[in-house]
Amino acid sequence: MQLEFDAFHQAFREEIRAFVRENLPPEMARRQKQLSFPGNRSDILEWMRILHRRRWSVPNWPVEYGGTNWTPLQHFIFERESQEADAPGLFRGGTHMVGPVIYTFGSEDQKSKFLPAIREGRFSWAQGFSEPGAGSDLSSLRTTALLRGDRYVVNGQKIWTSGAHLSAWGYFLVRTDTDVKPQNGVSLLLIDLATPGITIRQIPQIDGDAHLCEVFLENVEVPAENLVGKEGAGWTYGKFLLDNERTFSSFIYWNIRELRKAKEIAQRETMDGTPLAQLPTFRARLAQAEARVLALEWSVLRVLAQEARPHKLSVIASALKLRGSELQQLITELQVDLLGARSLRFYAPSETEQLQSPDDAFWPDYVPGKTGIALITRAASIYGGSRQVQRNLIAKHAFGL
Repeated sequence: MQLEFDAFHQAFREEIRAFVRENLPPEMARRQKQLSFPGNRSDILEWMRILHRRRWSVPNWPVEYGGTNWTPLQHFIFERESQEADAPGLFRGGTHMVGPVIYTFGSEDQKSKFLPAIREGRFSWAQGFSEPGAGSDLSSLRTTALLRGDRYVVNGQKIWTSGAHLSAWGYFLVRTDTDVKPQNGVSLLLIDLATPGITIRQIPQIDGDAHLCEVFLENVEVPAENLVGKEGAGWTYGKFLLDNERTFSSFIYWNIRELRKAKEIAQRETMDGTPLAQLPTFRARLAQAEARVLALEWSVLRVLAQEARPHKLSVIASALKLRGSELQQLITELQVDLLGARSLRFYAPSETEQLQSPDDAFWPDYVPGKTGIALITRAASIYGGSRQVQRNLIAKHAFGL
């Protein structure tokens, strides 16, 4: 099955390709190709600024907030062509998560203050949801925010807060009422991470990076105007945000790109002079991966097209997240197996970022970074809602089990 574009969308694809070709700095593309995920934060924000000059930095937003009014298929083409060219992704913490929450539920002051900053790539955001003992079960969170005059005083701890050490602001779920049903006592606060009382500690990771963080909040004073929407409605806003996260956590564009890289490795690596792509075992694994990527691609397209569906979006988002995370693991494991013993040479993200394109025939440019990315994608079936939790949600809401 092949996806074919009509004349309008084909012309749009050529427009995207031309723009990326003319505006994507080669060194940025090289770093992204070797880092793959999560990417260089400075590059991501710089690419956001480049896109902003073309008014493409927040294509998914309503036009009145800077969006593009593209069709669902145009969004798909933009994302796919950008990733195919090894452009950094959008900074989704702002564009797809907190941004839509702010323009949907936030005050006019919050919209005027934060939406331009997101569009223009001024800084990155951190998500303060998970806590020790309250990861997938967010109703158990214990970080409190008590209103004292015109400020909330926040105390507690967050964990697995991606990029907090490099972010200027964070969006935090906090408990503002302990005398009601747990879900009804949760609120959403926007917090300046330079506020006194905040301590950020990086957590070393298996891939050699440390972009996950612990965030400690001790008597942190947050202006009351930083409350998003209504006090006690944070559970609703959090679910709205997580549905967006799980939808793009299919990582369909990333999976398409990494499958292409796996094919490249299979064509260039040989065994007894025969390309690995021609060996039955690897040919079967590549075919299986391609079939699964194609199935996920069409599932995402159905969501983008808002096709009539029997289940609510949150169930579909869980299914996409589940399948997409499993594919990340399958494809990166395949890449490592194709490299064989050379995958044992570990490149830490900091090394990969500084590495010039290898010209050694034994260490071509598709080798660095592959082991690190294979290791970190083991977490893909945990973050954003673990595999087991997603299966339970699907069983309950789709099948009534």
